[in-house]
Amino acid sequence: MTDLSDVIADLADKSLLVLDDDTPLRMRLGRALESRGFEPTLVASVAEALAALKVSAPAFAVVDMRLEDGNGLGVVEAIHAVRPEARVVMLTGYGNIASAVAAVKAGAVDYLPKPADADDVVRALLAREDGPAPPDNPMSADRVRWEHIQRVYELCGHNVSETARRLNMHRRTLQRILAKRAPR
Repeated sequence: MTDLSDVIADLADKSLLVLDDDTPLRMRLGRALESRGFEPTLVASVAEALAALKVSAPAFAVVDMRLEDGNGLGVVEAIHAVRPEARVVMLTGYGNIASAVAAVKAGAVDYLPKPADADDVVRALLAREDGPAPPDNPMSADRVRWEHIQRVYELCGHNVSETARRLNMHRRTLQRILAKRAPR
């Protein structure tokens, strides 16, 4: 973290917008990023974020994808409209490839799953164009499959039949998978 703190200390503008409707996460992330040298402004909704942009355009932003009053992609676009060089990281608890592509097209420099570690957020905000380093301990293929099944199951309102239909698998097979613990 010392290297990151030195980089942050050398920044001319340390302004940071944190947009998340999950209050405990927003507060923890705001405190953690402030302790690392950023000057955060914490907001809970798209409307609050757009109002904060009218006052001051941040150099950095951490934006949640799904919010109660809208979508974080519009905020990313609004940030880049007033400050094109701003570095924005998108956070989401509902990660998928399509939304990651949409976030990058809107101007986000990275896309992180929740709950995100503050050091990972800082690395993403300060990363250069060469892309992020591969993870030290990536999820196994079984774990990725399990997470995908759980996400679809959640999106289907915990309806096993609908989830099985969308995943193109037999309902009983899905029930056996759901009854097991998550793989490591």
